[in-house]
Amino acid sequence: MLLLLLNGCTSVSYYGQLASGQLQLLRAREPVEKVIADPSRDATLRKHLAQSQKARAFASEHLHLPDNQSYRLYADIGRPFVVWNVFATQEFSLTPQNHCFPIAGCVAYRGYYSQGAARGEAAIQRLQGMDVSIGGVEAYSTLGWFNDPIINTMMGWGDERLATLIFHELAHQRFYVKDDTEFNESFATFVEQEGTRQWHASRGLPADTDSRLQQRDQFIALVLDTRSRLEKLYAQPLPVEQMRERKAAEFEQFRRDYRTIRDSQWAGDKRYDAWVNAPLNNARLLPFGLYDQWVPAFSALFKKVEGDWQRFYVEVEKLGELPVSERKATLRALAES
Repeated sequence: MLLLLLNGCTSVSYYGQLASGQLQLLRAREPVEKVIADPSRDATLRKHLAQSQKARAFASEHLHLPDNQSYRLYADIGRPFVVWNVFATQEFSLTPQNHCFPIAGCVAYRGYYSQGAARGEAAIQRLQGMDVSIGGVEAYSTLGWFNDPIINTMMGWGDERLATLIFHELAHQRFYVKDDTEFNESFATFVEQEGTRQWHASRGLPADTDSRLQQRDQFIALVLDTRSRLEKLYAQPLPVEQMRERKAAEFEQFRRDYRTIRDSQWAGDKRYDAWVNAPLNNARLLPFGLYDQWVPAFSALFKKVEGDWQRFYVEVEKLGELPVSERKATLRALAES
């Protein structure tokens, strides 16, 4: 706590809610095996947890992710998300407002254990003219400082989604670079995706068990293409009102492109309609760039080491040791390859 309070980037009250929220989570933990063995507990919960432990074992035995007590514990915190992240950018920029912490380094969002507190922070940022977005988070990693539990917030998406979350969060424990959110999240997302493919294959299931995966990739590509167009727009020396008009036009172009793909290729599947039709701004696009930007680079690296996880992690660690500019140049070259 002393180290946290001495950090000048954030107020004492903010760190206080971080400490109390993490403490609540730690206190709620109990062994998964205990829950599974208790006939008085919900039968569906016990079934999901039993399946989760198969994925947890696979993560360490086959993906060579940390073999510890993380995700062998369960915690019910009584709310739909464990934390709410607030993303913010300038009106004409896609550069996130970073926040720095003693352990995690600088990240592109600010987390709150209370949805009300997150909304309050978002309101303050909007008054300052920022583009703001709030996103609920099902799970996060303490990077090995604590044994992270499976949380009730992770249970609503079924066994497959729970497995992918375990792979993703354990990847953060496996390797993490301070002050590089894009690197960390893209690395964990690749481990999640490739790990899920191998998890399916190990059980005799096809790698792509659902057309939703292809739809997801197409949707992300649309978002990233919109980001790219906006970045070019914001680099132009335009008057403020004209910039706002052009910005709004780009978001409308995104919506048109989405509807074209939805109606022509997805048989009218409307799973993304609510997101697309809600008010759009720069901050709402941030998680896509943060979580997906370098996934193709890590995919190329994995192929380069012939799918050997141990060699892959060694190469990832080498990348993490490079200066930021050299690291990004190497990732860019890998992605282009």
